[in-house]
Amino acid sequence: MPAKNGSAGGTRLVIVESPAKAKTIAGYLGRGYIVESSIGHIRDLPEKADDIPEKYKGAPWARLGVNVEHEFEPLYVVNPDKRSQVNKLRQLLKDADELYLATDEDREGEAIAWHLREVLKPKVPVHRMVFHEITQQAIQDAVANPRDLNLRLVDAQETRRILDRLYGYEVSPVLWKKVKPRLSAGRVQSVATRLVVERERDRMAFTPAHYWDLQALFDTGKAEERPRDFTATLTVVDGRRVAQGRDFASTGRLKNADVLHLSEAAAGELAGRLRGSSFAVKSVERKPYTRKPYAPFRTTTLQQEASRKLGFSAKYTMQVAQRLYENGFITYMRTDSITLSETAVAAARSQALKLYGAAYIPDKPRVYASKVKSAQEAHEAIRPSGEEFRTPGETGLSGDMFRLYELIWQRTVSSQMKDAVGESITVKVAGRSSGGEDVEFSASGRTITFYGFLKAYVEGSDDPSTDRDDSEKRLPNLAEGDALSASRLDVAGHSTKPPARYTEASLVKELEDREIGRPSTYASIIGTILDRGYVFKKGTALVPSFLAFAVVNLLEQHFGNLVDYDFTAEMEKVLDDIANDRAERVPELQRFYYGVDGDEGLKEMVTDLGDIDAKEISSFPVKGTDIVLRVGRYGPYLDRDGQRVNVPEDMTPDELTAEKAEELFSRPTGDRELGKDQATGHTIVAKDGRYGPYVTEVLPEPAEDEAPKKRKKADAPKPRTSSLFKSMSLDTITLEDALKLLSIPRSVGELDGEEVVAYNGKFGPYLKKGTDSRSLGSEEDLLTVTIEQAKELFAQPKQRGRRAAAAAPLRELGDDPNSKKPVVVKEGRFGPYVTDGETNASLRKGDTVEDITIERAAELLAERRERAPAPKKSSRKAPAKKATAKKPATKS
Repeated sequence: MPAKNGSAGGTRLVIVESPAKAKTIAGYLGRGYIVESSIGHIRDLPEKADDIPEKYKGAPWARLGVNVEHEFEPLYVVNPDKRSQVNKLRQLLKDADELYLATDEDREGEAIAWHLREVLKPKVPVHRMVFHEITQQAIQDAVANPRDLNLRLVDAQETRRILDRLYGYEVSPVLWKKVKPRLSAGRVQSVATRLVVERERDRMAFTPAHYWDLQALFDTGKAEERPRDFTATLTVVDGRRVAQGRDFASTGRLKNADVLHLSEAAAGELAGRLRGSSFAVKSVERKPYTRKPYAPFRTTTLQQEASRKLGFSAKYTMQVAQRLYENGFITYMRTDSITLSETAVAAARSQALKLYGAAYIPDKPRVYASKVKSAQEAHEAIRPSGEEFRTPGETGLSGDMFRLYELIWQRTVSSQMKDAVGESITVKVAGRSSGGEDVEFSASGRTITFYGFLKAYVEGSDDPSTDRDDSEKRLPNLAEGDALSASRLDVAGHSTKPPARYTEASLVKELEDREIGRPSTYASIIGTILDRGYVFKKGTALVPSFLAFAVVNLLEQHFGNLVDYDFTAEMEKVLDDIANDRAERVPELQRFYYGVDGDEGLKEMVTDLGDIDAKEISSFPVKGTDIVLRVGRYGPYLDRDGQRVNVPEDMTPDELTAEKAEELFSRPTGDRELGKDQATGHTIVAKDGRYGPYVTEVLPEPAEDEAPKKRKKADAPKPRTSSLFKSMSLDTITLEDALKLLSIPRSVGELDGEEVVAYNGKFGPYLKKGTDSRSLGSEEDLLTVTIEQAKELFAQPKQRGRRAAAAAPLRELGDDPNSKKPVVVKEGRFGPYVTDGETNASLRKGDTVEDITIERAAELLAERRERAPAPKKSSRKAPAKKATAKKPATKS
């Protein structure tokens, strides 16, 4: 039902995107308004051939949904699942005197408003109603000050949509032919995938360096001193700086031969010569420490910080933020601005004054300016809504909405507070070994004398080794010349680390730094490359699949421009120029698709594919071996002179070393002959298949005179086959074990006039009697269960779902920050999953029972809660689709 205010008919129809937004806004409008939602986009380019109207199906461009022969006119069709909503809006419009299009104030929202106007064809005045927060004052101001549709924003959104369609529909078929069916390419998703693949390549090429130093615990000898001792690291020996991690290249070699590279033995010998030596403070350097508050959140920094602190994915962060916005708790969450309105600055300062006192408020308001080159700053930063901020406790929120609001509130209030100040100290300690070497140790400390904004907020970090802004390390009160003794001298070994994999937070930052994509697109970009199997998560790290390597390899070699970082960033600038009336849509699309001035366009790139060697594209030599990794249609495998072995699905590319490859080849091949079944004479073989190890029988080929005609596949005899139990191993299974497995399904006996049969199904082992069934406790029970035991099982009430006996959890992880309930890992029908007792979420590729953390489990559970049940498919045939070919947008 539409949200109503005042009279039943109403004279003003307000259309927004979502029902939640409609409900909130309706509460702020007076009599005479009806607020209804479009439920997102109402029309789009056709997704499949059936969506294309009959009159266009013969056109050579029809499959694209874009008329590339006539000014790139898009072909729009009303989404089948939106037809009833469109009809509803038409009916409401009949009784309205005015139409207010109140979709979001960005390119996507402007496009939705334009499509509504084009489809509804209103005969009453149309107003564009815009706001960046949903409060009573903001909504009333928006109604009182409407504007016209911004067709430049519509053009920019439409150009982006056409670019993405042309890229996807022209390049994806190349991947189908040369790599694997049903793959997808995307203008930004492919570039994001390339970033993740390049980082993995760097990790694979990385050679670790090993180096040692000394850690000394120095004692001042002053019993009253707190602290009286401190730890320092060896930094100089006889004037030569001791090598640290930064001194080594990715090859493992020293960048500078002048530094001293200590081996373990040399470090140990030096420690021995230093024991008993005298030490003294060589110098004490004190510097003021100042930390300024961070700017209020924009979309990308919110995604990054929610990932670090709350364990949210970028996609889930935006979903929670959307709910907060629609319910009037925060301002619009898709923004590249870090500025606050005067009202918001006053609210933040007032809140800080009330909570922390006048000493924490600077004399003048802080003003922030964006450092992002492409920032449009059409909106404010993300902040609590209203002229007075509600503290988190005053909102009545709970769960993840509370946690994200609290993060936004803390960041906003702290942005208008004073700097944190203190002192940084660096101490150098000198000594001489019994061998005459002059050595120098160094220690650093930090004290905070005024916490300032840190009282309200502390920034997170992607690097766990980085000290928090509010952390302190106190050193004793030292002066130059003070005598010290080394109560302990330890040899410390270190290894250089390969470049860290991207997390969602760091990938968002990388994309933003390169000006690839825009704040509104980052969450969907990362979601897409995860959903398509190009990337999977291992903890919080984003790991590329071997499939991603093949796809990126093809794109780099044959579509280099399309995955070039600068080219992709330039396309984003073109879209900005169109939005700002500095460029026109058709010439830019012409340049992209057909090329210009000798530059190859997309059309020419995809026309000639003869020189693409599909095998070469998907082949990657394993360094130091004659083994080649190949990406096949059924997954990655290793190949050596025709001998093949599958690569485990959860193996990360940088784990595939020469040693690991040899180990995979040394495992049983899976085609192990176990012997003959005396009852049938058939040979029994153990194999390693795509879905795991199994046993099967080899059927003899029929004699020619016994098979004069080719049998239909359905009529051909099928060999008995059975998967190994989880407790069995491919290299130890015996003929006796195999014959027992092949006896399943096993007839247990007769009960109540019906046969009882033991099955091993996809949901686990069970007994079946007619249409009734009962679960068995283990796979081994399939071979031993008796008719008496079956009788007892069937005599008990059938248990389903949560009433069934629960198996012991595999691991206990701690409390879920959202539900506050304990989270455990369990073994389920489809593999391990995490649960808090209410919500279940399967572990994904890259997640393991042993390594999963409570943060990762909370993220999986949060994403599962957010997904609504899939709608049931209708058995009725959809009516024929109607569409209107949209003409290029022009200003009216």
